[in-house]
This record gives sequence, C-alpha cells and structure tokens, in this order.
Amino acid sequence: MDEPIDATNAGGYIDKAAKNGVPGWSVTRSSIEQMNQIMRLLDEDLRQGALGLGAAPAYSARGVTSYELFEAQRTAARYGRLTSVHTRYHLNTQTPTEAPIALDEVLANAMVLRAPLLLAHDNDYGWWENEEKLKLARAQGYNVWAEYYPFAAGSTIVSADFLRPDIWEEVNGYKYEETIYDPGADKFMTKDEYLKAVEERPGYFVVVHLPPRKKWMKYWLTVPEMVVASDAMQGVDKDGKLLPWDANVNRYAGHPRTASSYSTTLQLGRENDVPLMFTLAQLSYWNAKHLGDTGLEAMKERGRVQVGKIADLTLFDPKTVKANATYKAGENGLPPKGIPYVIVHGTIVVNKGNVLPVRPGQPIRFPVEENGRFKPVSITKWLGEFSINVPDMHQLDDTGAKTK
Repeated sequence: MDEPIDATNAGGYIDKAAKNGVPGWSVTRSSIEQMNQIMRLLDEDLRQGALGLGAAPAYSARGVTSYELFEAQRTAARYGRLTSVHTRYHLNTQTPTEAPIALDEVLANAMVLRAPLLLAHDNDYGWWENEEKLKLARAQGYNVWAEYYPFAAGSTIVSADFLRPDIWEEVNGYKYEETIYDPGADKFMTKDEYLKAVEERPGYFVVVHLPPRKKWMKYWLTVPEMVVASDAMQGVDKDGKLLPWDANVNRYAGHPRTASSYSTTLQLGRENDVPLMFTLAQLSYWNAKHLGDTGLEAMKERGRVQVGKIADLTLFDPKTVKANATYKAGENGLPPKGIPYVIVHGTIVVNKGNVLPVRPGQPIRFPVEENGRFKPVSITKWLGEFSINVPDMHQLDDTGAKTK
C-alpha cells in the first residue's frame, strides 16, 4: 500500500486481496511478528494525532485473535485514545456467539486498560444488554458509550464475514432474497447472486435489511448518552464508481443514511414526542463530550451553542424537518426537508438548501508527538513480567497462526 486508504478506495484493495480465493486480511491469524507490524503502523498514526482507532472484528471474526484485539486497544490506550469497535459477533442472535458477548470482550479490555471505548452500531440484537453494561461502567468513571443509526437496514460490503450462509441463514435464519438488497441493480439478491458477487466483487456495497430493528428503533431515541452516527457510505453510482462532490444526487446508489441520518432522527424524535433538546444531545453534545473527555481539545469547543465556542451550526425547522432519501433507486441521496442552512466554522456551507463549493472545516486531531509509544509484543518480555521465567522451561506457541 502506497496511498492513504479510506472508504473511497478500500473496495479495490478488498477485491485484490480476495483474488486468490482467500481474503487473508479477514480469515488468517496474525503471527506475533505480523501483529507487531500492524501495531507499529497504528502507533505511527496515533503519534501523528489520530483521534483513536477503529477495529472491525465483525469483518474478521475468524482472523483476529482475542489477544490481537486486546493489543490494538492497548496501542490506543497508551495515548489515552478511544477504540471504536464493530464487535465480533455483530447481528448474531444465538449462543454461543450471541452478539452481546462480543461487547464483553472489548469492554473488559477497555476497563483493565482504563481506555475510552465506543461501541459501533448498537442497534441490533442485545442492544439493551449492551446499554445497561455501558451505563454501569460509566457510573464507575469509565469513558464508554455507543452509537446507533435510525434505520431498519444497514449497509456493508457483500463479502462481510457475518453475511456468509452458515451465519446469515443457519444461525440467524434470514433469507438473502428478503434481506440483501443490491442498490445498483435496484433489487434483492438471490443466494446465487450473493455468492457470485462475493467471488467476483467482494468489495461491492449492499444494503442489508434487518426486520427486528423496526420495533427497537423508537427506544434508541430515548437512551441517554447513546449517540447518533450516520455511518455514511461513500457516494457511488449504480456501478459502484465514486461520484464527484457536486454530482446530481439522483445518481447516488446506496443507503439513504448518507443523506438523511440526522433529519430522520429529528423526524422520529418529533413523531415519538422525544424532547427536542434530548434528541440534539444524541446528535451532537454527547458525541462531543465523550471525545472531549479523551483530551481532544477541539471537541471541547464543539457540540455546544455558546458564546466563544466554534460556530458549527445547523439551522432547521423542528416542526417540518424530515428525510426525503429512500431505498428506492434515484431517491437514495435526496436531501432532507427543513434544514435550509448549515454553518461550519462560521462559514455558510448550505444556503437555502443548496450545498456551496466551500470547505471551511478545520482538521480535528491531537497534537503530533515527537516520539511514538509503540511497545512490541515479546514472549520473553511476557515471561519476565508474568512468570518467574525459569530458563528454557517454556515452549510456547505464539498466536496459533498457520505458517508455511
């Protein structure tokens, strides 16, 4: 890799990685040497001011070991930074891989490391258990919280590990032709179409419908410190090609949450009689507070409408604001109603509903540090710290990684 990788270009790398039939990044375990290489890269980004790290064991449940995930959280914890985790058993409803068990894995790590933790997408089975545990941990002084997005469908790459038949069909009981929607083709996928896409286009994005969310959604609107995240997807057309920023919104083919997460939240809050200030706290304040509590000075100046704070403001009509974006082709990216103005750092970026060609946003990061804080994993070092280290007594496997 010789370029920065983000959601706009990651799909191509995923496609290349799976060309030999083995998506190694998601299904193979790291050796200690490989684990140290990964942690060194993460440490360098943190040294340069990264807000934290994102871990996605839901996509690599068979590849990432519990110790590698612990080590990743420890790498961020050395800087006091958060880890945002897309947990290992995401969506699973049955033991022994019941979804809440996966929060236990990362919450225990966060607590012993005294490290911030953000639980990504707490809008699936077991969310009630997760929220209870997070609240109890906060009461003990831990900076831990979760987010949701207000939709009964998610979006992900078609090759996501949790969509494979032995999980999607056999554990959760879903049918592909009822749940996996292809926004480019504007239709649900059959199982054969899904399997073909996994083989030929593993980095392709699909929309995943999850019926149980419909009955849960109104409760998420009412949970203190459960924040809203758009989980916005990159703007692509029906062929999966990235669109320019000023493209006609009708060309966008993807999940409507990219265009309407916050308008949807405001609309649902109004329809369910949730106090407006509570909804705004979920949309803004609690995000800023938890990030500020990690020591991020920029977020101590945001998420609050006060004299002397940064002028990042959204002007909306609470009585009429609503989402226009839908799952229907051509409507995926329609802008919301009732949000005529958006101001970023004191500059208008949306004027009477029109997005302007200005970019006044400021980088939000921690200060760059002169030296990194990386500490390699070492069997010898481990034995020195956690055993009496009798010479030549121990013959240890490392991580269970398969080597040639």
